[in-house]
Amino acid sequence: MRIIDLSSPVDAAGFEPDPVVHDVLGPKEAATHMSEEMRDHFGIEFDPAELPEGEFLSLDRLQLTTHTGTHIDAPSHYGTRASYRDGPPRHIDEMPLDWFFRPAVVLDLSDQGTGAVGADVLQRELDRIGHTLSPMDIVLLRTGADAWSGTQKYFTDFTGLDGSAVHLLLDQGVRVIGTDAFSLDAPFGDIIGRYRETGDRSVLWPAHMIGRDREYCQIERLAGLEQLPVSRGFRLACFPVRIAGAGAGWARAVALLDEDERDE
Repeated sequence: MRIIDLSSPVDAAGFEPDPVVHDVLGPKEAATHMSEEMRDHFGIEFDPAELPEGEFLSLDRLQLTTHTGTHIDAPSHYGTRASYRDGPPRHIDEMPLDWFFRPAVVLDLSDQGTGAVGADVLQRELDRIGHTLSPMDIVLLRTGADAWSGTQKYFTDFTGLDGSAVHLLLDQGVRVIGTDAFSLDAPFGDIIGRYRETGDRSVLWPAHMIGRDREYCQIERLAGLEQLPVSRGFRLACFPVRIAGAGAGWARAVALLDEDERDE
């Protein structure tokens, strides 16, 4: 079995609209911290100098959103309405795990440029690779935008989907759609520009808004899809972190392939 990492890192050194703060307590500072925590919370006195080298275990503190790095959007991220079920949309900790370990297919959109593509583009790519989608397949979009990860361009120059493209996939039973871009929708500037030109509200984040009427999840900010030697015939594991009541959860997305798997 070959395992290929398709995840982008959480990196405080890269550009993020919501900056990541990553503080590290080294082993010596962590020893003092541990001693204070034991005293304050459990009434236990312990001198950190008694530890070998006076060191304990390093500790990382992070401040970031659940949409930093590779992550999965839950239905509750899309809004408070869920017309497809009784009750509110489900949070990330409520989603069935079997959604996130499934056969996957990669559609190459790397020649499409900035903006939103429609169902015709996706169908043309499915036809090119000779794949008919099955219910619960995971569809991954290779836009090439991950080349700009960590820079401002990553958030402004990429290919997203319009409403027709999302409906095409959901109509065939897909419940998880992934992209190596910042968003499954087109960039903010492109969306707002088209809305101001047309006054058509349907161009406003359709890939997300559709989630209010059709339950599905998005994997955003994947990376390295070009590493895959095949476009289909592999499985993807992308289990989200179980954050109670959250609209998204970080994920380590990996492709699982037989060693001899190659596109025909």
